[in-house]
Amino acid sequence: VAHTGVVAVLKGALPGPVVALRADMDALPVAEQVDLPFASKVRATWNHESVGVMHACGHDCHTAILMGVATVLAGLRDGLRGTVKFIFQPAEEMPPEGEDGGAKMMIAEGALQNPTPAAIFGLHVTSRLPVGIVGYRPGPTMASSDTLKITVHGRQTHGAAPWLGVDPIVTSAQVVLGLQTVVSRQLDLTREPAVVTIGAIRGGVRENIIPDSVEMRGTIRSFDEAMRDQIHERVTLLAESVALGSRATCQVCITKNYPVTVNDPALTAAMLPTLQRVMGPGCVRLVDKVSGSEDFSFFQRLVPGLFYFVGVVPEGTPPDSVAPNHSPRFAVDEASLLPGVRTLAHLACDYLEKPAEVKQQAGSVVV
Repeated sequence: VAHTGVVAVLKGALPGPVVALRADMDALPVAEQVDLPFASKVRATWNHESVGVMHACGHDCHTAILMGVATVLAGLRDGLRGTVKFIFQPAEEMPPEGEDGGAKMMIAEGALQNPTPAAIFGLHVTSRLPVGIVGYRPGPTMASSDTLKITVHGRQTHGAAPWLGVDPIVTSAQVVLGLQTVVSRQLDLTREPAVVTIGAIRGGVRENIIPDSVEMRGTIRSFDEAMRDQIHERVTLLAESVALGSRATCQVCITKNYPVTVNDPALTAAMLPTLQRVMGPGCVRLVDKVSGSEDFSFFQRLVPGLFYFVGVVPEGTPPDSVAPNHSPRFAVDEASLLPGVRTLAHLACDYLEKPAEVKQQAGSVVV
C-alpha cells in the first residue's frame, strides 16, 4: 500500500467494532552523529543529492512499538472483541518532490476500508518529555503545514549601477520583513497562534551583479483552517504589492501539505482514563500545542482519532538539554518503548470494550 506501506488486520474471537492503530516508519535525510553501535551509516539520494539517512524523528520507535502491540494483541486474540487494523505508513515526512506518498496515499489505496475503523490511535516519541510521561491534548494539537515559494523577478544589471535594473534582492528583503507583519499585525492571535517562516533564499552568483531573480522558500503553520486561508491571501497580497512598488514582479506558490491534527474531544475524554490507569498518577500531562505537523491529520478527517506523545528523555536529564527531534544527535531512551506499547495496546482493547454510546459521541469535530 502506498509503495512500501503495510496494513495488517487482526480479528478477535468475539464480535465487536473496528479500531485502527497507525505508526509511521520513514527516516530523514540527516547524517547521524550519535555514539551508538547501531548509528546509521546509510546514504541515499534525496532531491538529486547524496545524503545521510537517519531515524531523526523516532519513526523506527513507532514501528517497533506497533509491532510490539501487534504481538501482544495477537496473544490475546481468543478474548479480543472486534477487529484491530495495524497501519504501517511510509513518507510521513513527505515523499520526494514530484512523488505521491504518506497518509493521503494510504487512504486513497484503501487503508481505511475493508473493514472501516470507528476510531484511530497514533503516537509520537518526543524529546520534550521524560521517559514514563505521556502527553495529550484535545482538539487542535499539531499545526497545519504549507509550503511557500516566492519568486521575485527583477532586471539584471551591474552592481555599480542598480538604477539601470530592478533589484530582486532588495525587493526580496522587503518581502521577508513584510511577511513578519502578516501574523503579528494582521491576524487575530487571540484565536490561534500561527507562524510564517522563510527558510531558504537563493539568488545571484557574483558580488557585483544584480541578478534577474531571487527564489524564497518557507513554511506556514497554523491551527485554524479559516486562519490558514487568510494567511495565504495576505502573504500573496503582500508579496505582490511589495514587488509592484519596486517595479519587480513575483509569483507566489503556496502548497497545502498537512491539515491541522485535531484530536476528537469526545474520544480523547473517553480514553484519557485508559492513559491515566496505564501510566499511573501524575504521568499523563496536558501539553501545549505543537507547531510541528503530522499527516495523521488526514486519517482524523475521516475517522475520530487521538494522537498523543511519549517521552523519550532519560530519567534525571532535563528535556531542554537533549537534542530535539530532527537533530543529527537525536537519541531515544529505549525504556520509552514499553510505555508506548502498553498505552497503545490498552487504548485498543479499552476502546473495543467501550459502550456504544461513547463511540457515537466521537466525531464531534469537523476540520
